[in-house]
Amino acid sequence: MRIPPYYRKPEWQRFFSGMAVGAVLGWILFLYIYGVSMEKSSKKIEQQKDEIAELKSDIQIWMDDYAELNKKNQEKLTVQEIKVKIVNDQKYKKYLDTLSIYEIEEETKGQLNILLAKDLDSVFKSRELITKLIENKSIKVNDKRYKLKIKSMVIYTSVSIQVEISLD
Repeated sequence: MRIPPYYRKPEWQRFFSGMAVGAVLGWILFLYIYGVSMEKSSKKIEQQKDEIAELKSDIQIWMDDYAELNKKNQEKLTVQEIKVKIVNDQKYKKYLDTLSIYEIEEETKGQLNILLAKDLDSVFKSRELITKLIENKSIKVNDKRYKLKIKSMVIYTSVSIQVEISLD
C-alpha cells in the first residue's frame, strides 16, 4: 500500500495545513475561554466561601449571645432564694433566744423550699397557698407553741417574707 502523493497538489497541502492551523487556533481559543470562565468561577467560589464562613461565625456569635441571654432571663424569672425574717422577736425575747428564732426561720424556709427554681408567675399565683402554709402551722420551741402570721411578702427572684410570731 502506498501513500497518495498529496505533496504534489498544493490545494490539498493548503487544506491540511489550514486544518492543522485551525485546530491549533481553535484549541488555543478554547483554552483561553475555558480558563477565563474557570478563573471567574473559582474567584466567585472563594468569595462565597469567605462570605459563608463569615455568616457562620456571625450565626455562632448570635446563638451564643441568645443562649446566654436566655440563661440570664431564666435565672431572673425563677425563685433563687427564700428569706424569712421574724419582725417582732423583741417581744418574746425572754422566751426565745437567737438560736430559737433562727430555728423558726429555718423551719419556715424548709417548708418553702418547694418554691426554689419555680417561675415567678406560678409562685405569684400560689401566694395564698403559701400564706396558708405558713399561718396554719404551729411551731413548737422550748415546750411552747408559736404561730406565725405573715406581715409582708415580696415575690421576686428572692422571696422575702416578714412574719410576726405569737403564742398559740
